[in-house]
Amino acid sequence: MEIYILTLFPDMIQTVMRESIVGRAQDAGHIKVHAVNIRDYSTDKHKKVDDYPYGGGAGMVMFPQPIYDAVMAVRAQVGREAPVIYLTPQGKTFSQEMAHDFAGEDALILLCGHYEGIDERVIEEVVDAQVSIGDYVLTGGELAAMVVADAVARLVPGVLHNQESAGTESFEDGLLEYPQYTRPRVWRNREVPEILLSGDHAKVDAWRHEQSVERTKQMRPDLIKKAGA
Repeated sequence: MEIYILTLFPDMIQTVMRESIVGRAQDAGHIKVHAVNIRDYSTDKHKKVDDYPYGGGAGMVMFPQPIYDAVMAVRAQVGREAPVIYLTPQGKTFSQEMAHDFAGEDALILLCGHYEGIDERVIEEVVDAQVSIGDYVLTGGELAAMVVADAVARLVPGVLHNQESAGTESFEDGLLEYPQYTRPRVWRNREVPEILLSGDHAKVDAWRHEQSVERTKQMRPDLIKKAGA
């Protein structure tokens, strides 16, 4: 899978996306994350990408031409119309279900806005979906794009050494994940639950489901109705 992140700060993307699991997955050829500099597509002699908004107001707005040309260049490179996802506080809240949908694509284009956003006309022209990672405002879309890229990348076959782990984590079944324990068996007078030492996998699974339900009720009661637990 190839993920193209359209940004004004490509070094920021490359620094983070070359680390940890995503970095190793790129080295192994399972995924490739490309940082595309929108400024490279500006026709302005000073490579300007923004201007004052019509109607007045604070801040600057990215104008459409560099964004449109960057998207068209990526689509020409991949040979098809890869979906364009615009990261914006106005978008639909990102979810694990959405991550699975995106992971089914061969190529994905993540568009990072900056300043006061981007010209509405280019959104209408090329954007397929608008996505938010939460009800707050960041200085740009880069952090949000990397959150989406990370969540999607780990669902691509081969990225995780133990693919089973991706299917047992929080939100995969609509519930939060159960508590996890490792060595030592006793730490600061706190013991690992006896059931996890029993070797009875059926009982362990039942206990973990029960713990997931209880944890979700306590921390995210809004998810209980959706999960039908």
